[in-house]
Amino acid sequence: MEIYVYGTGCGAGELTREALSPARIAAFVETEPTRETFLGRPVISASALSERQIDLLIVTAKNAPDLPLPAEKVLYLKNHLELHDRNGSYDAARKALGDAFVDRLQRQEVLVRAPLWDDGAFAAPGDWVRLKTLQTISRELIDVPGAMAELGVFRGEFAAAMNALLPERRLYLFDTFAGFDPEEDAPEGLAAAHENTSSEAVLRRLPHAEQAIVRAGLFPETAAGLEGETFALVSLDADLEESTLAGLRWFVPRMAEGGYLLLHDWNHPGLPGVRAAAERYEAETGQRLRGVPVCDVTGSLIIPF
Repeated sequence: MEIYVYGTGCGAGELTREALSPARIAAFVETEPTRETFLGRPVISASALSERQIDLLIVTAKNAPDLPLPAEKVLYLKNHLELHDRNGSYDAARKALGDAFVDRLQRQEVLVRAPLWDDGAFAAPGDWVRLKTLQTISRELIDVPGAMAELGVFRGEFAAAMNALLPERRLYLFDTFAGFDPEEDAPEGLAAAHENTSSEAVLRRLPHAEQAIVRAGLFPETAAGLEGETFALVSLDADLEESTLAGLRWFVPRMAEGGYLLLHDWNHPGLPGVRAAAERYEAETGQRLRGVPVCDVTGSLIIPF
């Protein structure tokens, strides 16, 4: 079997340690070779691939040019850096590397069914950092039990991303779908903007709407009957102080070990009630919300459990 390996960096070194002896590699490949040999094997230019008989090309680098090979003959090891599975087939890889190695490689992609913003696929507009953070977190939930929920769904853009990345998970959608609670006295412009939605429109946006359970109305009354539920992932995007505090009080005790609560707008200067709610929760419970701030558009706080 003629096996070639693209890249001569750490990824290639790890491959030879874990699964593939250098003696089995016909040659290493670089776009512009900077050395003649690597681990005792020749290094050739990518432009020379078309002249070779190749059964499998293993790409260990993060980035690689377009390769003149059928998809079934190329295996991307750093496949998890993409939003979808770039590998056309794993048959040749199983013959070369064994089932255990390939099973582990496939496992890191099992949660990502489709690109989030490719033409012709489900598209989630908006905050790239927020979506990329969600994608990364989704992969950490393979062995974490529990449902998902979003409090503060609005038009369902982020809920749709959750639903696309984790299609096997039940997704609870908590929102009035008619704007804010009048008693919270939301700013006029914010309140008017959030009236323009509906649960029907949200469900049409979801790629796996059969997994969604709409809980329309004021929270936490709409959570009645779910007291025994466990949550692996929660997006808390209520914008205002009292609703955010209610969300923290209800969801935090029900988070699964290994789960994540994403507190949106925590660092948003225009929505100071979100941080205030977190501080009130910490004060009343004595429990520190040890989260990690991320640099998405409105400053989310990622809270692991």
